[in-house]
Amino acid sequence: MRVTLNLVLTLLLIATLNGCGFQLRGNYQLPETLQSVSLQSQVSKELSEHMQQRFAHSGIKVSDTSQLITVRLISDKLERRTLSLFESGQVAEYELLYQVNYQLFENEQLLLDRKVEVARDYQDDPNFVLAKTREREMLVDEMRAEASRLILQQIISEMSE
Repeated sequence: MRVTLNLVLTLLLIATLNGCGFQLRGNYQLPETLQSVSLQSQVSKELSEHMQQRFAHSGIKVSDTSQLITVRLISDKLERRTLSLFESGQVAEYELLYQVNYQLFENEQLLLDRKVEVARDYQDDPNFVLAKTREREMLVDEMRAEASRLILQQIISEMSE
């Protein structure tokens, strides 16, 4: 009896979650029109590579000849803002802000013109310059990867409507 009740409750929960459209993060159902895209980039090579990898991972073919959907990466910018200082006056902590402007076109018609922002805090230590430089580079690369994930998520959301 108890096993049957647990089974019924589990099935009811699954049916409810499925019925409301719940999906695990990163589990996207691609719209038919988004099987192939053209990627035009005026930004850093690293972000372009992240976008190409993200598209490939999601099953979207990147092509120069796609006439239907075009993703245009307009600009990317990394800013650094001081959050705190050591007693000596040297910077102890920064906030890194990475911004990407992009546009989405369907049949030459502008669908999206958006900006994606990713922020991270970065603690600096003047005693470990080389290690902190490498850590900062890794952090910026992670921010580019996160920006590419957000861009793809917004594109899929727009194309699904």
